[in-house]
Amino acid sequence: MAHVLDRAIFHALMTRQSGFAEGTGKARRFLSDVEPFAASADDSPEALADLARLVPEQGMIVTLQVGHQTVPDGITAAGEVQGVQMVAVDLKPPGESPDVIELGNADAADMLALAELTKPGPFLPRTHLLGGFVGIRREGRLVAMAGERLKLPGYTEVSGVCTHSDYRGNGYASLLSTIVAGRIKARGETPILHAFASNTAAISVYERLGFQLRAMVVGLMLKRS
Repeated sequence: MAHVLDRAIFHALMTRQSGFAEGTGKARRFLSDVEPFAASADDSPEALADLARLVPEQGMIVTLQVGHQTVPDGITAAGEVQGVQMVAVDLKPPGESPDVIELGNADAADMLALAELTKPGPFLPRTHLLGGFVGIRREGRLVAMAGERLKLPGYTEVSGVCTHSDYRGNGYASLLSTIVAGRIKARGETPILHAFASNTAAISVYERLGFQLRAMVVGLMLKRS
């Protein structure tokens, strides 16, 4: 039997994050201004047809899961990204700093600007609504942040981890990641995360924080043929 983390996006949108979901049948996607992610329950013809209906006429959706992905009929994979899925197994205690602040609606524009500059992964105008974001400002400018993304039974993903290039080397990413992960663990959930397989530096940091590789994942950018 497949593990829920193999298709984490689908299980998140069918359960704890159903309020951010659109779609029917055996496929769901995030609202288009929250995340580009979509997923199907399985690779059955019915599920793939439901997934295909979620691909917009213009633009694309992104799938991210463990194992082989079948591209639906009438849909083209415009790009592919290799990634890793990691799970906290021996989490480092949360860091502390008076500089860490809670981020919310008032910070949305600054969060989007930082994400567009540093490219930690998909981050759209309402991604911040997924919650749990903390950050650090220097002279009024948001220079680092981290938060939560996928939420499914028993698991929550640490995501949106990024630091402005002028402020790297200060340990901000590690500090904020441990705070977010610590809060997840305190709720009785297991922190998970995804990273680009090519980003070996980030993976090494996450390993030092107590995360362990669970599986390789593939991200596909799907558009209409």
